[in-house]
Amino acid sequence: MQTNKGYFSIEDTGTYKLAHKAGAIVWNEVQKWSWLAKRTLGAQWINSTDSVSANLVEGFGRFHKKDRVKFYYNAKGSALESLEWARKAIERKLIDESKAKEIIAILEQLPREINFQIKYSMEKLKK
Repeated sequence: MQTNKGYFSIEDTGTYKLAHKAGAIVWNEVQKWSWLAKRTLGAQWINSTDSVSANLVEGFGRFHKKDRVKFYYNAKGSALESLEWARKAIERKLIDESKAKEIIAILEQLPREINFQIKYSMEKLKK
């Protein structure tokens, strides 16, 4: 996907868009919680979810494919961590059912999408 910037950007990928959307959803949901829920589960969930898109961006900015892929693996780990926090939020009835389904669907899709980024980087990048 090429933008009018004249170059490809990680922000143009479906993987990044999903990760960014997940971060926005989590942020908005956690804002509604009590202080205790925000301080304990909420902060952890926000950090892990925001880490997905941050690691994708940082990895994309790396020149060597092994360095890039390392950050993509970090993003995948953060996506899986975020999924665990989502499950805890659901168990503790901190988010409603419709938001739970939406965020779980995104967080379950992200590791597969990140695997595509890893595979592409390993196959297409020279260094």
